[in-house]
Amino acid sequence: MTNNDILRRLRYALDIKNSTMIEIFKLSEHEITSPKLIDLLKKEEEEGYVSCSDEVMGLFLDGLIIHKRGKREMMPGHIEEQEPPLTNNGILKKLRIALKFREDDMLSTLKLAGMNLSKSELSALFRKEGQRHYKECGDQLLRNFLKGLTTRYRD
Repeated sequence: MTNNDILRRLRYALDIKNSTMIEIFKLSEHEITSPKLIDLLKKEEEEGYVSCSDEVMGLFLDGLIIHKRGKREMMPGHIEEQEPPLTNNGILKKLRIALKFREDDMLSTLKLAGMNLSKSELSALFRKEGQRHYKECGDQLLRNFLKGLTTRYRD
């Protein structure tokens, strides 16, 4: 699943207008113009398509968290850690934070897309990579979660 596809599906599922998407990018201190955004939302076969990098996708998700939850106050003396490369697990985790989803919300959203997951299978997706019970989030699981979001917010 490409970042462009994820961006398009999120935009549709959460019913986000282009102007709001530009504001979301600004919240993560990333300036994006309307034509550049439109190029990111195009499909691969369309003229003017621009690939969405992991960095840009991460900035959008960070902006979405700020948009939905507000800016996080840093503790005095706290050093911000550098984020690991963006994976499907990272995308799922950021969406969970942005949407204020708890375990039951995640499971019910996946169920709306016809996917049944146990609580332990879900928690394995949010563990640190390398941890014994860590499970990699595949494209199909992420696609089903986005499909469930669409059903949840658009129906």
